[in-house]
Amino acid sequence: MENIFYPKFFSLKKKGLLFNQWSTDVFSGIIVGIVALPLAIAFAVASGVSPEKGLITAVIAGFIISFLGGSRVQIGGPTGAFIVIVYGILQQYGPGGLMISTIIAGALLIAFGLLRLGSLLKFIPHPLIVGFTSGIALVIFTTQMKDAFGLSIDSMPSEFIGKWNTYFHSLSTFNPWAIGITIATILIVVFSKKITTKIPGSFIAILLITLLVRFFHLPVTTIETLFGEISGKITFEFPGINLSEIPHYFAPALTIALLGGIESLLSAVVSDGMISSTHRSNTELIAQGIANVVSPLFGGIPATGAIARTVTNIKNGGRTPISGIVHAVTLFLIMIFFGKWAKLIPMPCLAGILIVVAYNMSEWRSFRSILKGSFFDIIILLSTFFLTVLVDLTVAIEVGVILSALLFMKRMADMGLNLPENVDNDLMDKYEQLPQGISVYEISGPLFFGSAKSYAEIIKQVGLKTNIIILRMRHVPFIDSTGCKNLGSVTDILKSNQTRVMLSGVNPNVMDELEKWGITQKVGKENIYDLFDNALKDAVNCQQTKINCGNETVS
Repeated sequence: MENIFYPKFFSLKKKGLLFNQWSTDVFSGIIVGIVALPLAIAFAVASGVSPEKGLITAVIAGFIISFLGGSRVQIGGPTGAFIVIVYGILQQYGPGGLMISTIIAGALLIAFGLLRLGSLLKFIPHPLIVGFTSGIALVIFTTQMKDAFGLSIDSMPSEFIGKWNTYFHSLSTFNPWAIGITIATILIVVFSKKITTKIPGSFIAILLITLLVRFFHLPVTTIETLFGEISGKITFEFPGINLSEIPHYFAPALTIALLGGIESLLSAVVSDGMISSTHRSNTELIAQGIANVVSPLFGGIPATGAIARTVTNIKNGGRTPISGIVHAVTLFLIMIFFGKWAKLIPMPCLAGILIVVAYNMSEWRSFRSILKGSFFDIIILLSTFFLTVLVDLTVAIEVGVILSALLFMKRMADMGLNLPENVDNDLMDKYEQLPQGISVYEISGPLFFGSAKSYAEIIKQVGLKTNIIILRMRHVPFIDSTGCKNLGSVTDILKSNQTRVMLSGVNPNVMDELEKWGITQKVGKENIYDLFDNALKDAVNCQQTKINCGNETVS
């Protein structure tokens, strides 16, 4: 059982590492708590629930995810990705249905972890993730137009096209003060980083804009206008569950569980690369599940690992779960002592913050890169994107996964078996005679979304122990965008470790993809060889002479 569920908090405590840098972790936790404050409020309001529910989620779920999670630095709470889902569930099932759906989703996440399904999420291809993430970003942007322009709209359609049609017909009701506040908020959030990186721009924007609106009595809607007073209390409430209705909630619960699992593990993988650590995926899923079971009982909404807040935690020095726990405690104290003032926050200010969030979520650079890649990746990307925007996120993920599998099978069926001839088997005998500091690793088979993570992890483990690593790619028939992304990431890690990366036997099709994704620039074209024999000779010469030979001086 320990292998399935073993929180980082307890393993670090057992090793005596938990409090090694407690002051830095506490400071980072306070900063992240301040960062999370406006986001928790904004995500809740955009989802159609009262602001305190976002704060409750960040406090309860954030604490549980840090205390029981499988990552050292994961920060949990409400995220922008859930806005579309939560809003849709509320419209169809009401607050009670949202609570039950979230609890069921939590149970599913716990089951995923207990069944050791954490590693299976690596099979989700990169274009699919970019597709639904970009789609969610566009939907979030769309939902904020009413408050951003201060439009007077009594009833808002739920459909994407219907929303924009309503906006265009209501443009005559725009509020210039609302537009000014939205623009000012965006400018503050974007450009405040040039003045200070310690205080988040969203927090500065909320303070300045709220004071401005309050002092000059500007005619714009506020949180109080829509939701009234904000409660600073956390109360326990158990939902009334009709067992006959449970099947109705399974579909939205599965969507919450899948999205929560994918986003939390993606965040954990990103943080691993930044702090050279390894998360426990099944433990992380179980912790996310517990958080989503408990949080709704106190008034919370769905929660998962938040990439932006996790990165903020790392950049401020957070290295243990203490920072995440302090982040939750900080939010709790702010909610208790200052929560009542949050009702004064103008809605156009929150709209401005969420527009910036949507932009950051859009992953437009990755979107553009995939559009330059293979035809198969483009189909997956665009299908998932348009289904997310025009139909439903659940349908988008389901179709995206099925389409990815079908296209991969077609790709494998169409692929010939014309692999390069094995003309250098005699060189295998030289492996055992390699000088110390040189390693060779051969990738056999396609480097695609199903194998990319495993290959990258092995390459990293081997490469970090040596000065030079030669990757033999003679039997790699093709590489997709996920494979390129993982190969590029592991190359960056090895180069930062002063490890020279060399490639040999790369076929023309794979080389084209490597060039499109900038991998050839990262590795250096001088480190790419047609023949393994030439790569090996250069590596041996480099290691023996200790001269500059490609990336960095070998020592």
